[in-house]
Amino acid sequence: MIISSREIEVRYAETDQMGVVYHANYLVWMELGRTQLIKELGFNYAEMEKDGIISPVLDIQASYKKPLRYGDTATIKTWVEEYDGIRSVYKYEIFNGEGELALTGSSKHVCVKKDSFRPISLKRSYPDWHEAYLQAVKKPEDVKEQV
Repeated sequence: MIISSREIEVRYAETDQMGVVYHANYLVWMELGRTQLIKELGFNYAEMEKDGIISPVLDIQASYKKPLRYGDTATIKTWVEEYDGIRSVYKYEIFNGEGELALTGSSKHVCVKKDSFRPISLKRSYPDWHEAYLQAVKKPEDVKEQV
């Protein structure tokens, strides 16, 4: 399993009236983590989009544990939890500067043709990307190592 890590310095504009990061900004950070992971695997969403392929969100989940505030540093950990050749499930953990868990989340995506929204097979259309995901996805032995 490959886990990507990216740091974000919390900006004032990302906080709400209570002085904590506004909940929707975590979704943006999850996207930053996902694109960082894809980049680390050697790929680029923008290049795929030039081919007329997009990857919409099918489902997204976020569970807030601790607030982050202006001036904090957030660390986003991202990995591929599941992959079946068509759909990908990414998992996220966001930590504060003290290493405390602030958020857990997941998002499910599918690659589709932009003009028709018909799903495509990564294995057929992007075999290198498919192979990289097979190598990156969380495996049963990864769970045993974490216990």
